[in-house]
Amino acid sequence: MDQVTMTILMLVVCFGLMYFLTIRPQKKKEEELKQMMETLEVGDSVLTTSGFYGVVVDKVDETTIIVEFGNDKHCRIPMEKSAIQAMEKANASSSED
Repeated sequence: MDQVTMTILMLVVCFGLMYFLTIRPQKKKEEELKQMMETLEVGDSVLTTSGFYGVVVDKVDETTIIVEFGNDKHCRIPMEKSAIQAMEKANASSSED
């Protein structure tokens, strides 16, 4: 094999590794986040990207929700669904055997 073929082969291998180590896991994470946003319901506990814990109290439209923060029932803030980092379903039953 000559030098040009080896260089091209090394570039292909590097791009392949980069895809499997960075791009593919990121796309998988985005798909999981998208699926989580589709299953978001009123009553679910959420963690925002800014680090606040709250409860979804209303859905305004496909992209906006109302989240209630803290024990004070007067702290309700409209926010984008994309600001949700993690979610825990309200009716998730814990099975302790």
